[in-house]
Amino acid sequence: MNASADKLGGLVLEVFRLNGCLIAAGDDKVAPFGLSSARWQILGAAIRTSEPRTVSQLARETGASRQAVQRLTNVLVDGGLLEMTENPQDKRAQRVEVTEKGRSVYSRANRVRQIWLGDIAECLGEDEIEHALRLLERLRSLLSYVD
Repeated sequence: MNASADKLGGLVLEVFRLNGCLIAAGDDKVAPFGLSSARWQILGAAIRTSEPRTVSQLARETGASRQAVQRLTNVLVDGGLLEMTENPQDKRAQRVEVTEKGRSVYSRANRVRQIWLGDIAECLGEDEIEHALRLLERLRSLLSYVD
C-alpha cells in the first residue's frame, strides 16, 4: 500500500471516530426531547422533504437501511411524532408524515443544534469548513463508484 492510501486509511478511521463522537454528542443534546441521534435523523429527513416520503425513500435519502428506518419510524409513530398515511401512488407503501408534535419537538431540538454547531463553528474558519465539506462529499462520491 502506498503512502497516500495509508493517509486515506487514517482519514477514514478519523471519520469513524468523528461519527461516534457526533452520535454521542447528538444523543446527549436531544435526549431531553425523547430523541436519539438516529430518531432525530429520521424525523429531520421527514421534515425536510417537500412531500411525504415512504420508508424506502427516507432510507435512500439518509443512507440507512430500510429495516433500520422502519424500526425508527415505528418508534416515532408510537411517540406521536410521525404518522403513516395512505400513499395514492402505491397502496402497499404508506407515506411518513410529521405530526404537529413532531414539528414542535424537531423545532426545539433544532434550536439546540444551532447553538451547539455555532459554538463549534466559531473555532473553525469558513474556508476550513468548506474545504472539509468538499473533501467529504468527494470521498463519498468516489466510494459510491468503487467496488
